[in-house]
Amino acid sequence: MILFDSEYLKEFTSKLFRCMGCPEEQARIAADCLNQADLRGVDSHGVARLSGYVRLWELKRLNATPDMKIVHETPSTAVLDGDLGLGLVTAPHAMRIAIDKARIAGTGWVAVQNSNHYGIAGYHAMMALEHDMIGISMTNASPLVAPTFSKSRYLGTNPIAVAFPAFNQPPFVIDMATTTVANGKLEVLQRKGMDAPLGWTQDKDGNPTTDAYSLKKGGSMLPLGGDRDHGGHKGYCLGAMVDIFSAVLSGANYGPWVPPFVSFLEPPSTQVGKGIGHFLGAIRVDAFRPAKEFKENMDIWINTFRNAEPALGQERVLIPGDPERELTIERQKNGIPLHEQVVEDLKELGRKFRLNFEVNPENQSK
Repeated sequence: MILFDSEYLKEFTSKLFRCMGCPEEQARIAADCLNQADLRGVDSHGVARLSGYVRLWELKRLNATPDMKIVHETPSTAVLDGDLGLGLVTAPHAMRIAIDKARIAGTGWVAVQNSNHYGIAGYHAMMALEHDMIGISMTNASPLVAPTFSKSRYLGTNPIAVAFPAFNQPPFVIDMATTTVANGKLEVLQRKGMDAPLGWTQDKDGNPTTDAYSLKKGGSMLPLGGDRDHGGHKGYCLGAMVDIFSAVLSGANYGPWVPPFVSFLEPPSTQVGKGIGHFLGAIRVDAFRPAKEFKENMDIWINTFRNAEPALGQERVLIPGDPERELTIERQKNGIPLHEQVVEDLKELGRKFRLNFEVNPENQSK
């Protein structure tokens, strides 16, 4: 692992998106989204994903200069056509619309069609926090997940994020896939030459496997919980819910028709909608009770659960968002660790766009 200064990585990423043709502000937002993923420890969704966006752009499956338009609207809802833009751009745009609607109506909901991979779900949900709002974010994704009792890949990892503001305590932030693990974690294991834990994936015949390359061999990921006895059917239901909110409701592709982000899957020959779908929501706290009262009670809730007695062998009880927040502080100070393979990918992207990506003391963490 090589440590890099987070600001250096963000600036390189922004320059690369601008080389693809992205307007400067959109390039900055997209770079910030990937940078926040790396800072928060979601290494599978940070700069390691850059080559995937470039590949989609080269295949003309991604529009670097989207003309995003609202195609349907009510006082509290909207459907946004992302014009095949970066999900890193369309989702923040949709969340800003949701926040504006919540200011007026109390809640705002935006379903997005015709988009692409949008990075970490938590980034978009957390946009609502500074407005004393609760943020909700979800998206469908590459069909790599088998429904319970099936060996067919019909769903994506389909993450859900919810962010609640607090008063003196840091915000309560849930950001999770509806599968046992995100696909990017398998890619991390592949780079390290390690096996996957049992319960993450199954082979092409539906048998449990620890092969980190199982998806590339026709296998599938398992819903959150794994098998039926461990509640996998509940993970299947959560993933299905995200698919319906994100795509059936918005008019995007759903189920096995979702255009894949991963390179080893070919796009489906038919479509049932437009692009990938997202669903963003903002809920104004004071539409229910005074924001200060809610946030003070959130502090009480957080302190109560954080002070729960740890089980034998456990150090402490965590609150959703704690590990990511603590890792952000550490990585801002010490740098973002990148695997050698990711560094080589970034060097190659730099050569392709005539940008310098160098490993030296000036761009590594101070």
